[in-house]
Amino acid sequence: MRIFRLKRRLRCATRGSTQKTVWDEDLAGADDTTIAVRARSEGRILVTLDLDFANIRAYPPEEQSGLIVLRLRQQNKANALAVIKLWIVEEDRIRFRQGRG
Repeated sequence: MRIFRLKRRLRCATRGSTQKTVWDEDLAGADDTTIAVRARSEGRILVTLDLDFANIRAYPPEEQSGLIVLRLRQQNKANALAVIKLWIVEEDRIRFRQGRG
């Protein structure tokens, strides 16, 4: 699983909560199921580039605390940070805004 250290950027947007990476949890290199179980047991939302987590049979949404799978053409830190600017998530839609550039 490819995960980037977005902690500094996310910290501003999630004041009052904590962010952890697979490295923080000593799960680097662990299989997807192990990571999903840990996230669920701690009530965490998992943000990942790993498309395996989009498999709703393997990871049923109703059994997850939260799961965001980023499907990016360029899977690198710079692009991930550029894409994650402002997301407005509603029950029936997701809107997003990117920075002016």
